Amino acid sequence: MRDQDSAVSWSTPAGLVAMAWVLAIAAAAWLVLLLLTGADRPGQLITALAAAGLGTAAVSGTKARPRLAADPDGLVVRRLSWTLDVGWGQVNNVRVLRQRRFGRESTLLELELRQPDGAERLVILGRLELGEDPDEVAEVLETYRAPH
Repeated sequence: MRDQDSAVSWSTPAGLVAMAWVLAIAAAAWLVLLLLTGADRPGQLITALAAAGLGTAAVSGTKARPRLAADPDGLVVRRLSWTLDVGWGQVNNVRVLRQRRFGRESTLLELELRQPDGAERLVILGRLELGEDPDEVAEVLETYRAPH
């Protein structure tokens, strides 16, 4: 059990972010090579899409750190294009979703939040984004949320 007076945070593992950067650079270099050699257009398009997707994942993993943070006052959730800071009174629900697909079970952390302007926001985070099992993250969040 963690100390309720300290802050905790969860992020995509740094090794995965570094791998995304390496793969994005490799895909961009491959695209340049294809463009210089005049390779077929479909190959250039596929490589460009791969480079763009990997680049977006790398930037998101770098910019949105930590992805989720909690302290006695509330939560901070970061994404590529926004950051949401809410107090525990604005957290409607914290739960773990389990889904079975293709014979494999996956778990996701679901946060139902109310923004300061009253709008509701549903945030879903997976193990890759948190770097930890969503069940364990939910337990920690509930220890912070319980007194409120």
